[in-house]
Amino acid sequence: MSAITVDLRRNRLMLSYLIVAVLLVVLAVAGGLLSDRFLTWRNIGNLFQQLIVLGMVSLGQTFVVLMGGIDLAIGSLVGALTVFLANFLEWRPDLVWLALPLALVAATAVGALNGLLTVVLRVHPLIVTLGMSSIVFGATLMYRKEPGGSVPRAFADIAYAKVGGIPFSAIVLVVIFAFAGLWLQRTRTGRSIYFVGGDREAARLNGLPVDRIVVLAYALSGLCAGIAAIFLTARTGVGDPRIGAALTLQSVTPVVVGGTILAGGRGGVLGTFLGVLLVTMLNSLLNFVNVSSYYQWVIQGLIIIIAVGIHTTRRR
Repeated sequence: MSAITVDLRRNRLMLSYLIVAVLLVVLAVAGGLLSDRFLTWRNIGNLFQQLIVLGMVSLGQTFVVLMGGIDLAIGSLVGALTVFLANFLEWRPDLVWLALPLALVAATAVGALNGLLTVVLRVHPLIVTLGMSSIVFGATLMYRKEPGGSVPRAFADIAYAKVGGIPFSAIVLVVIFAFAGLWLQRTRTGRSIYFVGGDREAARLNGLPVDRIVVLAYALSGLCAGIAAIFLTARTGVGDPRIGAALTLQSVTPVVVGGTILAGGRGGVLGTFLGVLLVTMLNSLLNFVNVSSYYQWVIQGLIIIIAVGIHTTRRR
């Protein structure tokens, strides 16, 4: 790859970041004009508390998309894990120390299984993860059809705890994103995800363990879904098999808005983080002006189509 091509791609990515940053400013100004409560510290604090769930599932999706795949099982997995956590902790509230690692291990295992099936069966990841989503959702409904369970007060506090006035969940999210960005840019394994996403056959010819990298990307996506489920259960206090239904689409939106190419190989976690901020602020603004959640779904779908259309046009 020539230096000119690398510079061109870097400039396109920076332009994507700049566009999202400008849109964030526009939303902030519009929100301040439409409501005198939108830019209050209380609402800003609420916005930061809401970032963790969307942020984590979007980060997981970023790993997979950079590698050239897609994970449509994220939403069902989050829903299933909230049911597991709420019911386990209702049964044994004293075993939080055991429930959390179990949830993370189970989430990582489901993600790794997605990657393994993709590698072994040579089936498009869209089909594999869609099938896994159906399996996980159906199995969860067989156990519990309605929201239920409960969590101890100490566990619920992690969703609302603050450190120096800043929501603990937002600090966790920033730290994880920073670590993920450094890992992707500074380690051989992290850079391999880009290489595999850019040209899988070339990566194989260069001796990279392509199949292991594919499984790793999906395992990381599952792990991120597990962290999202922990904070979501802490916030709601119950397990709901349907609570993750919207997250699958929502996890893709910040990724494409932030400049990561769906074909793989280009993008990064900084763009995804900005995309998470943008989507969260947009949803908050729409709620302030009493726009129905149904319209919010329509708007998110339009954002994905427009963002992908813009990136596709710029690549030509």
